Amino acid sequence: MAKEAFEKLFDKAAIDAKVRKGFPLRHRWHNDFHLEMPFGLVNDPNGLSWFAGKYHIFFQWNPLGVEHRHKCWGHVETEDFVHYRLPALALWPSDMHDKDGCYSGGGFVEDDALRLVYTCNCRDGKKRIPMQRIASWQPEKGIVQKDAIIIEHEPSGYTAHFRDPNRFLKDGREFLVLGAQTVEEKGRAVLYEKKAGAWQLAGEIKTDLPDFGYMWECPTFLPLAEGDVLLFSPQGLEAEEYRWQNLYQSGYIAGKFDADSLEFQHGAFHELDQGFDFYAPQAFLHEGRAILFGWMGMPDLEEEYPTREEGWLFSLTMPRELRLSDGRLFYAPLEEMKALRKGEARKFTAARTVEFGQMIAQKSEIELEILLGDAQQVHIDLAYIGAGEYVRFSYQRRTSVMTIERHGMKCGGRGVRRFRLAVRDSLKLHIYKDKTAIEVFFQDGAEAASFFVFSTQDIVPNFVISADRKLDKIEGSFWELGGFEWNER
Repeated sequence: MAKEAFEKLFDKAAIDAKVRKGFPLRHRWHNDFHLEMPFGLVNDPNGLSWFAGKYHIFFQWNPLGVEHRHKCWGHVETEDFVHYRLPALALWPSDMHDKDGCYSGGGFVEDDALRLVYTCNCRDGKKRIPMQRIASWQPEKGIVQKDAIIIEHEPSGYTAHFRDPNRFLKDGREFLVLGAQTVEEKGRAVLYEKKAGAWQLAGEIKTDLPDFGYMWECPTFLPLAEGDVLLFSPQGLEAEEYRWQNLYQSGYIAGKFDADSLEFQHGAFHELDQGFDFYAPQAFLHEGRAILFGWMGMPDLEEEYPTREEGWLFSLTMPRELRLSDGRLFYAPLEEMKALRKGEARKFTAARTVEFGQMIAQKSEIELEILLGDAQQVHIDLAYIGAGEYVRFSYQRRTSVMTIERHGMKCGGRGVRRFRLAVRDSLKLHIYKDKTAIEVFFQDGAEAASFFVFSTQDIVPNFVISADRKLDKIEGSFWELGGFEWNER
């Protein structure tokens, strides 16, 4: 494709103008404190970084439709995760290297510049030619300037499924980690190290997962004070009763990585999120915090999302902070999310009861603690009573299993997710409900779940708790929430 054809197809001025016209988001299914676009398909968070006094959030975006084609990068920036500059097109296919899409990658600050690295998607007939390119953010123009191709092709022994570079520092050395597939169709994480100004193949990260899916996507390596963490998204895991229940998974291993031998001594692979709609997360470090965004959606299941018929698909999650303790990650919404609260908390409490109801708002935050007492089974419902629809969380004490059930909804994805959750006498949930996006943190962040709910009616659900026997006590706090505030660039 000639340069003129790229410029016509990806007209930044026209696309940015259409975005500005689309804000504020108006459809009743559009969320207010989850990052999404008025049109097109959003997926992987990319290039997460802190630069020049702002957080920069890039993300995969097809501004031309709701298919996984024409992959570009959108961009927003914020100082506090509540006030944002309007999204804009930042990176798009423009030459023969990335003519079939600008795929995922990471961001980092170097020499007082925000540098980005991404995968160029180029197809020659049925053949994929993956190349990794370095680039630079140009804030005065609001674009990503493409620089050199730093890795021209996949290494020997791997297929062309070789992508999603992300940079990290370890022991004073500079690495790129990429998701890869061996010629035997086994997922891997591959490292390149920067030496004498060039990126040189170092080898695979050596794990205890030699046969763990056919591809590992979107790796992030986090060298934390408490240990090293590798986030990645393996494809091809077979579903089990209490894990691997999504079409594709996202999770992590934690332990100690040796930069010389490339050996990673780690514990078990744990999923990052137990919900229906979470994939391809990316995290970055800033001032002692590990901050993560995920893609709220699931590839290859687009028919489950009714907004496709309205011209847009998917969101990013809220930002969450990761904390490593005893080899496990714990999750919490960023402290900045408290600024979304409108007014003081409304407290609620009840004692020795089998049922309790609480009115909430369309956009709500709920902190809930249930002292289980004699109860062996407890249900927590978001009940859209006027529509005859509901979402249910159920906890079984005997089996220590939490179930999330969407069978009660008439529109969009349904199904059930079950996972183990260690609870003694007190069940804790911290719930964020946007218009359609729901994120829940269980047991002080031991687990999290992200998913969409599309009610057929524009109504506010009731919050209902019920149990098979009397609960000792129910107590909590409820806040009505506002939304992100968007400002012109």
